[in-house]
Amino acid sequence: MTPVTEMKYEIKDITLAEQGKKNIEWAFKDMPVMQAIKERFEIEKPFRDLKIVSCIHVTKETAVLCLVMKSGGADVTLVASNPLSTQDDVAAALVKYYDIPTFAIAGESYEQYKENIRRALRLNPNLLIDDGCDAVAMIHDEFPELADKLIGATENTTTGIQRLMALENDCALRFPAVGVNTSLTKHLYDNRYGTGQSSLDGIFRGTNILLAGKTVVVCGYGWCGRGCASRAKAMGANVIVTEVDPLKALEAAMEGYRVMPVAKAAKEGDVFLTVTGDKHVIDIEHILQMKNGAFLANAGHFDCEINVGKLKELAIEINNIRPNLDEYKLSENKSVYVLADGGLVNLACAEGHPASVMDMSFSNQALGIEFLVKNYGKLQNKLYTLPKEIDMRIAELKLKSMGIEIDTLTEEQKAYINAWKL
Repeated sequence: MTPVTEMKYEIKDITLAEQGKKNIEWAFKDMPVMQAIKERFEIEKPFRDLKIVSCIHVTKETAVLCLVMKSGGADVTLVASNPLSTQDDVAAALVKYYDIPTFAIAGESYEQYKENIRRALRLNPNLLIDDGCDAVAMIHDEFPELADKLIGATENTTTGIQRLMALENDCALRFPAVGVNTSLTKHLYDNRYGTGQSSLDGIFRGTNILLAGKTVVVCGYGWCGRGCASRAKAMGANVIVTEVDPLKALEAAMEGYRVMPVAKAAKEGDVFLTVTGDKHVIDIEHILQMKNGAFLANAGHFDCEINVGKLKELAIEINNIRPNLDEYKLSENKSVYVLADGGLVNLACAEGHPASVMDMSFSNQALGIEFLVKNYGKLQNKLYTLPKEIDMRIAELKLKSMGIEIDTLTEEQKAYINAWKL
């Protein structure tokens, strides 16, 4: 093991490492698919002599991903994909016990966050694991000389894939990328069940309010919004959905939710949760229409979904009530409360998704990187979805770990289902 004194890292406190190690080991126990992949990687070493920079939320589950990639022979460096999401004990453990250079501190400034990504990119990586596309965007903006040397990148989020699509549409993408979020075993489970549970967990930890009987406004009805709405409904909340997509709005209505514009929902909601990936979904004119005591939270990737900047300008007084909960007093008789300064509520106020769901998401990441390496030189500079057989393999491994058996088609059934003439 390389002595800690010789390692390059930027973390909060190395003395937190013991707890971080316990948390990493706890997460790994609940990630059986990653365990199986790690066993294979240890034998095959598919990433021998390759450098991987992972720009992703620094959590115990992410630590497992880094360790799995390292078991495959990779030289791994980790940086945060959000200034608020780092678990400092995990960062310390990665440095002290696992020799993985980590540049991340919870609450770091935006400038420090960006500089940490630069520090990692200066290591000349062969591969990127991204979450939100910040590392990929920085290469295109600031390190174009690295682009032609990259084997490729994987992307974990809807927001990041939207940015990659924009790069591809502009014919500006300089290397192949795998959109992990488009895999069924990622977005159908991580986005829906992971975001649904962890976002409410963040709201509960940040406020300790009772959700039953309250009106919860979910802005956006993608897979994350579906999860948040269903979990809020299950907790006894009256749920309103706001949308711009008529198909998603129709689906929400068919699920029994009230659907209306944000401007109308602003007057009725007690708790607001944005999950759109867009800017100023809740703007100042909406906030001014809200009830006294309304809570605002964001579970989209970036902190611009709620216009907190304008709210700060108009507030006559700002008070920190408890960790990650601020009161914005707009008049003597009206205040609104913002969680995590408009950042990711599930990671800033809680611990992110449970390990069991990240097991599938990060299996897609690990196998996505392997896909890029195996197909090096064969892929165009475009955005790819992992082949269906990889998705199916992850699902099969997950079912096996859960002790669930399923049926298989007989040869007669296969012939019947694939015939055009019955």
